[in-house]
Amino acid sequence: MPAGGIPWTDFGKAEAVLSQSRGAARNTNEDVMSELSIKDSLDAMEVASYLRRHPEFLNEFPDLAMALVLPREQGSAASLASYQLDVLRDKNRELGRRLHELVEIAHENENLMVRVHTLTLALMRASTLPETANAIVAALTEDFHTDLVRLVLFRADTDLPQAPWLIAEPAGAAAFPAFAEFLKRADPLCGRLQQDKLDTLFGQHAGAVHSTVLLPISSIGMLAIGSHDENRFHPGMGTVFLKLIGEAISTAIARFPT
Repeated sequence: MPAGGIPWTDFGKAEAVLSQSRGAARNTNEDVMSELSIKDSLDAMEVASYLRRHPEFLNEFPDLAMALVLPREQGSAASLASYQLDVLRDKNRELGRRLHELVEIAHENENLMVRVHTLTLALMRASTLPETANAIVAALTEDFHTDLVRLVLFRADTDLPQAPWLIAEPAGAAAFPAFAEFLKRADPLCGRLQQDKLDTLFGQHAGAVHSTVLLPISSIGMLAIGSHDENRFHPGMGTVFLKLIGEAISTAIARFPT
């Protein structure tokens, strides 16, 4: 996500108008300061005197100009300067918010990349198909904190474990007609699945699944991840890391031909 910036020309215009307003604002300084206490007046006078001797001060500290509140009823020049500064403050707040969001997203992506890397290493260490299947489910459950995982393989293997998370179907994709369109598109599917698909994948636990990710594993199977949270997986979410996971799993399982 690219983050926008405030053009330097905007800052230049704001500083030019602020310079024009100094004369009008200076005429009212004495009236304002007369209302201050003696102690406060001395401090304010010193600040005002310093600023008069150093008119370039705000050029050296533009962040201070962004924080100042100028009088609005001191003529058109002061009003324009105040308006422009208000606009710049609003832009600055929005940029700060967007920057914070980008930093948070970067941290999340970094954590996801580490988890995908850990999964890939686990798959590389697995020397058999059963070890690979166990590594897939263990990583998704422990590292990705998933609620339910279902690994569907279009094959049969006597060495594969008898586990609720594994569906081994030697008849292949033909045994799953409800998923024909999904398998044809070969893209991750995120969100809520139809009830018949949930029943096929999760059986008696289908009622507890409120959002799902469905990944194609090349032509050798598919992977389903179910969540109790209806907002965890949704159609608008990014699928880059999901595709990486699917490709890693597909490559790992393909090492063991039927």
